[in-house]
Amino acid sequence: MSEKKKVVLAYSGGLDTSVIIKWLILQHQYEVIAVYADIGQTGDAQAIREKAYATGASKIYIEDLRKDLVDEFCLPALWAHAVYEDRYYLSAAISRPLIARALVDVAEKEGAQAVAHGSTGKGNDQVRFDVSVMALNPRLEIVAPLRDWEFGSRQQEIEYAKQHNIPIDITKDKPYSIDYNLWGACIECGVLEDPWLEPPEDIYMLTRAVAATPDEPRYIELAFEQGRPLSLDGKKLSLLDMVQELNRLGGEYGVGRSDMVENRLVGIKSREVYEAPAPTILHLAHAELEKLVLDKETIHFKRHLSQKYTQLIYDGLWFSPLREALDAFFAQIQPVVTGVIRLKLHKGSCMVVGRKSDNSLYDFSLATYDEQDAFDHKVGESFCKIWGLPLKVLAERDKRK
Repeated sequence: MSEKKKVVLAYSGGLDTSVIIKWLILQHQYEVIAVYADIGQTGDAQAIREKAYATGASKIYIEDLRKDLVDEFCLPALWAHAVYEDRYYLSAAISRPLIARALVDVAEKEGAQAVAHGSTGKGNDQVRFDVSVMALNPRLEIVAPLRDWEFGSRQQEIEYAKQHNIPIDITKDKPYSIDYNLWGACIECGVLEDPWLEPPEDIYMLTRAVAATPDEPRYIELAFEQGRPLSLDGKKLSLLDMVQELNRLGGEYGVGRSDMVENRLVGIKSREVYEAPAPTILHLAHAELEKLVLDKETIHFKRHLSQKYTQLIYDGLWFSPLREALDAFFAQIQPVVTGVIRLKLHKGSCMVVGRKSDNSLYDFSLATYDEQDAFDHKVGESFCKIWGLPLKVLAERDKRK
């Protein structure tokens, strides 16, 4: 009798991946090795381990990838100001290549022939997982049960789980799909599939409703050194601790919620609700500091590169030469991005109210309109004449016609 083929599954302990373990065993006779990537989501490691074994996994790896996530993925995305369609900070998108890397590492260690994930056939994550695995180890097979199996709805999965005594935390009354890590939460399904309906308050994990936030604003000071977040209110923190603390603070003041209809990679529109307290605060502060210390041409050109970088992450192309090349550009401009940004958190908003840096290009004597004004106003007329000369020549030609 030949040995069973081994498959390494990206396991969350949720509905889909719990059903997948049993389905792979019963339908395809796989030996299933589970990999649980701890990227900051809430979860009891021991409970996850027990659940995986109870569901049929032969082995489970619980990998603490929180530091990897913030240092290797979130920080470059922060430097790039990667925000998809102006609202989504790519929390799920940015974690998929990291999880895929962990799957490939375990597959190579265990001598597995395949890796598996719980992404659907019409979602973005299938692309991110598949393409990342292809880039890291093109010889591995990729199994995606949700693209192939017989279940036509989450309700049918719930019934299957009940039939096979698979413990789940989801019900027909609350069938939301929530993906959460340190960089934010993505919430979909259930009543959210109707874009007219307001999201119910019970879907939110990280942020308070505005009505439940403090009446008085909270001021914070974020210091950066060479582009890297360094301290909060004068206290030095690791990037991991910084993200966790800003999630707590931002969430307390209702900062970081968004409700959007976005354009998926596969060509359909989907309604998504996001929570991202820490990225919202960090992106705003970092971008404001760059405005203070970088020249105009660099800032304006960076916007074009940021859009492309964002698209690469969203489209599952993290492990691409272009992403690496763009990383080099963004890293090159960070040495001068040192300074302090003061922010005001209040009733769901985050606003920059102060900024300072030894590398500032803001010159008071040039910017002021009081008696200390050092700008030579007389040169303004000549500047306008030269700047407008092409349009003047064009207008004269048109008048002759």
